[in-house]
Amino acid sequence: MSRQEAVSQYNQALRLGRKRYKDYVVHGRYPYPQVLDEILDEAMTAGQADLGLVEIPAERIIGTKTKGRRAAFSAGFLPLMDNGTEFAAKWIDLCEAHLSDEGIRDPIQCFEYLGRFYVQEGNKRVSVLRSYEAPSILGNVTRIIPAWSGDPGIQAYYDFMHAYEQTKLYQVCFSQTGRFAKLQAALGFEPDYVWTEEDRRKFLSNFTGFRKAFEKLGGGDLAVTAADALLVWLRVYGCEAFETMLPKELSRSLEKVWPDVKVQSQPDPISVSTETEDPSAPGFIGRILSSIFPNHLNIAFINDLRPEESDWVRDHDLGRQYLEAVMGGQVDVQVFSGVASGETAEAAMEKAVENGAEVIFATTPTLIAACRKTAAQHPDVKILNCSVSMPYTGVRTYYSRIYEGKFITGAIAGAMSRDGRIGYIASSPIFGVPAGINAFALGAQLTNPRARIQLHWSCAEEDPMGALLRDGVEIISNRDVPTPDRVREPWGLCRVNAGGVLQPLASPYWHWGNFYVKLVQSMFNGDWEALGSSGEGRAVNYWWGMRSRVVDVMMSQDLPAGVRQLVEIIRRGVRDGSILPFHRPIRAQDGTERSDGSRWFTPEEILRMDWLCDLVDGAIPGFAELLPMARSIVRLQGVYRDNIPPEKESRILL
Repeated sequence: MSRQEAVSQYNQALRLGRKRYKDYVVHGRYPYPQVLDEILDEAMTAGQADLGLVEIPAERIIGTKTKGRRAAFSAGFLPLMDNGTEFAAKWIDLCEAHLSDEGIRDPIQCFEYLGRFYVQEGNKRVSVLRSYEAPSILGNVTRIIPAWSGDPGIQAYYDFMHAYEQTKLYQVCFSQTGRFAKLQAALGFEPDYVWTEEDRRKFLSNFTGFRKAFEKLGGGDLAVTAADALLVWLRVYGCEAFETMLPKELSRSLEKVWPDVKVQSQPDPISVSTETEDPSAPGFIGRILSSIFPNHLNIAFINDLRPEESDWVRDHDLGRQYLEAVMGGQVDVQVFSGVASGETAEAAMEKAVENGAEVIFATTPTLIAACRKTAAQHPDVKILNCSVSMPYTGVRTYYSRIYEGKFITGAIAGAMSRDGRIGYIASSPIFGVPAGINAFALGAQLTNPRARIQLHWSCAEEDPMGALLRDGVEIISNRDVPTPDRVREPWGLCRVNAGGVLQPLASPYWHWGNFYVKLVQSMFNGDWEALGSSGEGRAVNYWWGMRSRVVDVMMSQDLPAGVRQLVEIIRRGVRDGSILPFHRPIRAQDGTERSDGSRWFTPEEILRMDWLCDLVDGAIPGFAELLPMARSIVRLQGVYRDNIPPEKESRILL
């Protein structure tokens, strides 16, 4: 009986193989298995490694080592030779053995290159097992190590080789470097933990279902792997859900975060909105479809601390009050303050939605995880988080171009400095801060060609102000004013007077009320939908500045009249775009020319600056140099966040 079944199996595989061959030819694709010897030369390799016996994922066996048997198979190792040939007889013999108690026991011999396998011995065994859709095939594997290069694919493969030493799994591969370490942390493992056989078995049991859901949603057409998608999913649902979710529930949950998975495959996943449109006039979509957009909104504000505990939160709360004062008849507002960044924040957002919230503003970056989970559960709710450069389509982020205000205060510092030595106390090395330092330095150079900026960091030093005072610096840029009505001394740009007394001169400040009014008005006008469609599925980041009146500069009454007049000229120029802080010759500290004076920096280049110009004395502190209290925000928003070793999650999954 097994012989008859084997013959039937060959005939079925032959039909499928010939159909696949024709389909590939019609669509201009190579119809045979790939040949390693034809795509590889010695200059591309850095050696070989014997991996021994490996359970090879069957779909990763894509070719042969030599071209000898190439024409006998279609792509995917389905047979092409007529029934009655010697090839067909041997194939059927192997199939009969597979169906018997004996089974196919001998491992194949193959080479692995860049995660794909090429058979040297055992092509027909692969063909028989692939025809039965075997998930894996046992083989003796020799790895061909590619020569190191700057190619992202090669770098990702080297990262995979390191991961393989710990997992012994070919299923766990990523499209970018550094992601395996994040998976280790998400699963509760130490960075150097080596997986046991039980770890592998349990992980694959869960991952197999996840990968099927990934492929069903079209993951095979994306430039990301199933492991990439799992990392996105785990950041929303956690490893406990990965272990316990039923297949249908897991598939539905992946569908909810699918836009975030898709955006990972884009080279530029974030669309930056640098200015608002005129909120008094509806946008193009709004003019056409004005009747379908809301004229009233229920809005919730979620604050991690209470306004009396945090100047940052108080600033946003004043913005909320301004929104209600300006648009009171068009909005109902809920406020949840003092929530943590974990389950309490999620509960607050769920409560807000239960109370009818159509828009949620979460005012600190630490609330991003709760925002993402709420967005997955309630895709119709507009959710925004006050942060920058977050590649999540379900949550829009917002921040301000405070560097424009820093440029102006830098110009004041240069004009007021007698010896050109100017101190600058930076907060943390997060997105936008190096741009603020550089803009300040360029502003100082504008009014004082001798200007040098002495940089210190409050995130890495206990007393940066004291260090500058002891060094005899007379003009110092300190912490910015939190809100115009709440001046704290020493604030903003200061002059050091006799006896070390600090005299405030000027400071940039945020006007979150203007942002909230303009943003909500854009929802009424249809600009929210317009921006979302123009972003082509990318995450949206609002990064507004002085033109939108979200950033401004407050000046002391003691500032000389001539300097005040200069500030007004620069302020108007920044607002109307005739003065651009970075449109001038710029060299970095290492001597690299960043601009010859004609180059236009993109918003993304400014936002993600991780270098300092040559006017600055000081450096960006590394993660290990930061004080403990500063590390959490740098993990979320740091200019080098992708290179920070991830923290292990508290719960071990496997």
